[in-house]
Amino acid sequence: MAKKYIDIHERLQGIGREFVDVCHYIILFLISVVVVWTAGQEFVGIIQKGAADLKDILMLFIYLELLAMIGIYFKTHRLPVQFLIFIAITALSRHLVVDVQAVSDYFHLWLLATISVAIMLLSAAIVVLTWTARTFGRPEDNLDQQHANLTVKSLLPDDAQAPSSTTKHRRE
Repeated sequence: MAKKYIDIHERLQGIGREFVDVCHYIILFLISVVVVWTAGQEFVGIIQKGAADLKDILMLFIYLELLAMIGIYFKTHRLPVQFLIFIAITALSRHLVVDVQAVSDYFHLWLLATISVAIMLLSAAIVVLTWTARTFGRPEDNLDQQHANLTVKSLLPDDAQAPSSTTKHRRE
C-alpha cells in the first residue's frame, strides 16, 4: 500500500513540476516578446529622432540585460539574481545621468548622494553573491542530484537502501 501511495505521490510531483515549467516558459516567452517589442519601439524612436542620447543607449542596455537574463533562464533553468542587480544598477545610473539634472540644487545633492550610495551597495552585493557562489556553491546546484535520488528510491523495493550521495557545497 505504501508503494502505491509513493507512486501516486511521485506522479503528482512530476505533473506539478511539468506544470510549473510550462508556466515559466509561457510567461518568460511573453516577457521576451514584450521586451523585444519595447526595445524595437525605442530603436524606431531613435531612428526617427535621428540621434541617440545617452538615456536612449542606457535604456537599450536595460532591455539587453533583461533579454540576457531570460536567455540564461531558458538555457540553465536558473534565474540569476546578479542580472536583476545589474539591471537595477543600470537603471539607477540612467536616472543619475538623465533625471537628476532636472531637480532643485538642494534636493539634487541628496538625490545624487543617495543614488550613488545605492549603486555602491548594489555593486557590493554583486561581489558578495559572486564570492559566495564560487566558495560555497549555489543551493540549486544539487537539486538535479536530489531529484535523481528520490526517483531511484521510489523504484527500489521497500526494504532496499538507495546509495547515499554526499552533497558538496564547496567547489574544488
